[in-house]
Amino acid sequence: MKKILHIISSPRTAHSASRKLGNAIVEKLTAKYPGSTVSVRDLAKDPLPHLDEAHIASFFTPAENRTVEQLATIRYSEEAVEQLLEADTLVIEAPMYNFTITSTLKAYFDHITRAGITFKPRGQGLLPEGLLKDKEAYIVTSSGGVYSEGDLKNYDFVEPYVRSFLSVIGIRVAGVFRAEGQSLVGPEAALEKGFESIAAWE
Repeated sequence: MKKILHIISSPRTAHSASRKLGNAIVEKLTAKYPGSTVSVRDLAKDPLPHLDEAHIASFFTPAENRTVEQLATIRYSEEAVEQLLEADTLVIEAPMYNFTITSTLKAYFDHITRAGITFKPRGQGLLPEGLLKDKEAYIVTSSGGVYSEGDLKNYDFVEPYVRSFLSVIGIRVAGVFRAEGQSLVGPEAALEKGFESIAAWE
């Protein structure tokens, strides 16, 4: 049994390849682990605010010293972190927009990056120690071109960024699934290739 957190970031709905591929992965996981529960966070429908000075000040104020205004400001982060801590498996949909992730997914990452909760600073120029080492994630991405190999590989700032971010907070990436080359072979063929990779995954 798994506690699955399904994170959606595509601004598209019915025609989103990443949503369709993400749903297929969730279905595969729930079939593999009967009794699993799924929580959905759709960042297109319910985006978190981008960080501002008030958020930063709230993060660095000890909980017992936060003002009423700071408690209201930090609510978005607290809710997102609580949901994350309850999950043991993440399915993160990260379609490529202008070579990288959506701003809504970046805002979500900013809100769950919390010292002493999801990571522990080590100082001396070292990367932080991730505190979520009991969790795994599956990355789902989609793109018009082919970025997993070939001439465009160096322009893929989706998988490397999401993978690196997750490693910093301690989460292991268990798989990456792509619906790529949509402008070359068509959306349906690109998506079908992604479905085939899920079907072959054990």
